[in-house]
Amino acid sequence: MRYLGLDLGTKTLGVAISDNQGLIASKYKTIIFDNENYIEAVNKLEPIIDEFNISTVVLGLPKNMDNSLGFASKRSLNFKMLLEERLNLNVILQDERLTSVEANNIMIKGNVSRKKRKKNVDSISAVIILQSYLDKRKEV
Repeated sequence: MRYLGLDLGTKTLGVAISDNQGLIASKYKTIIFDNENYIEAVNKLEPIIDEFNISTVVLGLPKNMDNSLGFASKRSLNFKMLLEERLNLNVILQDERLTSVEANNIMIKGNVSRKKRKKNVDSISAVIILQSYLDKRKEV
């Protein structure tokens, strides 16, 4: 079973995909869409879901440091409902606090230029979100 990991922004959607066994997450791509046009994002995501026969999506939930839900969390919750309704998917929310910081730190350690970091931060964050979920699943 393959899983899809998502890191949702206002104009970008980082996408990661697991291997066939659902053990390892890998960077797939970053989808770019018009500002806050989440229907467009879903339309661009749908062919990927169909191609890889995805039934479960792990969507990052950006909580505040005090564990409360803010505006960005509400955006993810709305996107979760949109995915479930339009694509009939199981969508799991995964805490994504500091994943962008972690993604940037990984790329800095790898001597990735600032320009390339900006292009890849969303998809690397999606990998971190998905891998965190996959690792948590293995522990159960």
